[in-house]
Amino acid sequence: MQEIVSEIHSWMIAAGEKIKENLNKESLIVETKSGRKDLVTELDKATQDFLIEKIQAFDPEAKILGEENGLDRLSDFSGRVFIIDPIDGTMNFVLEKENFCIMIAVYEEGQGRFGFVYNVMKNEFLWGGPEIGVFCNGKKIDPPKDIALEEGLIGLNAPMLMHNRHHEVEMSERALGVRMTGCAGIELIALVLGQRAGYISNLAPWDYAPGGILMETLGLKMANITGEELALDGRELFIGGTPTAFQELLTIANQ
Repeated sequence: MQEIVSEIHSWMIAAGEKIKENLNKESLIVETKSGRKDLVTELDKATQDFLIEKIQAFDPEAKILGEENGLDRLSDFSGRVFIIDPIDGTMNFVLEKENFCIMIAVYEEGQGRFGFVYNVMKNEFLWGGPEIGVFCNGKKIDPPKDIALEEGLIGLNAPMLMHNRHHEVEMSERALGVRMTGCAGIELIALVLGQRAGYISNLAPWDYAPGGILMETLGLKMANITGEELALDGRELFIGGTPTAFQELLTIANQ
């Protein structure tokens, strides 16, 4: 077990260094995917390729679900599966040069074993799983306090708040405040570290699986917006939080 954790940790640190080396590259190629606000860069693709090369050398039989290069669907989760987000928060990466993460989740026979979330520019690296606990930069962390919405901040997806289809305005009014970072990894780190009561967004498996494993290891809750288990298949409306805040968010969303 320690071998796979050490291997993945080293791959992600190396990937982060490659990104830092190219962060201010003037000729960085930036393309759009589904629309002008959905960006992908050559570094997203190169980072995923680098991680896949490491995975295949470590475990040639493993399956891979990744955001880029046509690997965004997987129907069979038997055996070992790696879920990769090479750069979570690409818009932030392109425009801010910070507030982005590299993320990997490891599933075995459909169960989340290990999650890794690396805030590259902050040098904040969280990893763990149900058998080993959760660590931040090598220090084991305790479960966050079970606070209610009125006691903390929530992370919200900006379009969801503007459209208010699931009473997001009421959620924001119930909480002490709202934060919008534009990066699921950073929001899930904040949940794990007790800096958020909850988080609601529209996420793909690579956005929530790595941090979700850490969340559930520490007793935090996550589900789709109707309270059902997340499917690891395409985008879903995601709700996560402390047990108390999670239930409050579900109740508000489905009233």
